[in-house]
Amino acid sequence: MKKLIFTIFGSTGDLTSRKLLPAIAKLYKDKLIPDETQVICLGRKNLNTKDYLTYMNDEASTELDLKTLEKIVIYHKMQITNSDEYDYLKEMIEIETQKDTKQLYYLAIGPELFFDVAKNINHANLVDKNNLNQSIIFEKPFGHDLESAKKINQKLWEYFDEKQIFRIDHYLGKEMIQNIMMVRFANRIFEDIWYNRTIKNVKIIVKETEGILNRGGYYDQSGALKDMVQSHLLQMLSLVGMEVPVSYHSEDVKNEKVKVFENVTIDSNSLVFGQYDGYLKEDKVKEDSKTETFVFLKASVNTPRFKGVPFYLMTGKKLDKKESVIIIEFEETSEQRKWNLPLSTNKLYIKIAPEDGVGLRFNSKVPGLSDGVEEVELEYCAACEAVGNMSEAYEKLLLDATEHHKSLFTRWDEIELSWKLIDHIKQKQLDPIIYKDYKELKTLIKDKLDVDMP
Repeated sequence: MKKLIFTIFGSTGDLTSRKLLPAIAKLYKDKLIPDETQVICLGRKNLNTKDYLTYMNDEASTELDLKTLEKIVIYHKMQITNSDEYDYLKEMIEIETQKDTKQLYYLAIGPELFFDVAKNINHANLVDKNNLNQSIIFEKPFGHDLESAKKINQKLWEYFDEKQIFRIDHYLGKEMIQNIMMVRFANRIFEDIWYNRTIKNVKIIVKETEGILNRGGYYDQSGALKDMVQSHLLQMLSLVGMEVPVSYHSEDVKNEKVKVFENVTIDSNSLVFGQYDGYLKEDKVKEDSKTETFVFLKASVNTPRFKGVPFYLMTGKKLDKKESVIIIEFEETSEQRKWNLPLSTNKLYIKIAPEDGVGLRFNSKVPGLSDGVEEVELEYCAACEAVGNMSEAYEKLLLDATEHHKSLFTRWDEIELSWKLIDHIKQKQLDPIIYKDYKELKTLIKDKLDVDMP
């Protein structure tokens, strides 16, 4: 790849200031993308490039690398729903295009604009179907249910081949999500015990301490089930529950993930929905909203490897701490009952946020003269080993897109099957309980299913 042209639709939004521009600047500075990289930022605001970068720097959560961005960014004022304005954009891109130029179109826009923009890109001949040097990238939500997701996908398939479409679930770019397969399949001590005779249960947890912040308009239409479970939590479940792939190429990995989704069932009696106290007072939230900010459920993966193993999925806002973690709890050994000591089960922790790493908890004798026992932990801290060089999720995802590596992007059949599960759950959904703190939810889950959640 000699040259990269990166065109961002919706370039004045929060995603661009907080994630895309910092990631592109870092990749360029580290020479991971071509020296001849051009970033075309499209927006409705009447700005020149210098004023645009100043504006985005003010909007960003941390200061942008303006020195680097000034070298590669061009801002172009444009109404992206107006097909007539695409002619000049095409001219801009054609002037910059060379043989083997990679062209990426990032749709950092709401799904309600996908159809118009995709159609305009196609009608302006910016993308030739099946040309793998030309791709589009877009973010979840991939619809709001199965029917809407299908409509979006069918429209996109009119204009682009599936191989040209990159659907981003940013969780898949996180360091320890990438590391799940490595931990599983590159270590005999785990691969040999990764089945139902040794695994007692799996807990997949994403907890947040903050509320919905300024996302009321979006969140009240979505809720925790669609916002988090449909994408992040079910993706994590598929990586834990999948079989060994034929190879670690993208399509082979996705084939195994899809088999997991095909075999997942949800225990409708396990469902717990909650709404934090004060949610109804949030900006742009309906006064009588029944939108859930907390979800707990029990799932099963009905494959020979995992049949009978409960998967507990939990996510929510305004909880006790910020934490994303997968906990694999193993069965007790046949010898444990002979000890007459308060022995714990072994647990493998795959820590995703705010820490990145792996922890293994096991029983050990208390040092000294007593015969007491304690639970100890062997821990690997990925962030500590990286010494400040941990890549941000979007750096990895954008780099993979430039190289056409699709392992960390979701394929249509993954989305279709996950929406089927969510639609099934929605049919069973009850009004959420109002909670003031996490202790109430833990107690409810314990009473209902006799499950201790951390």
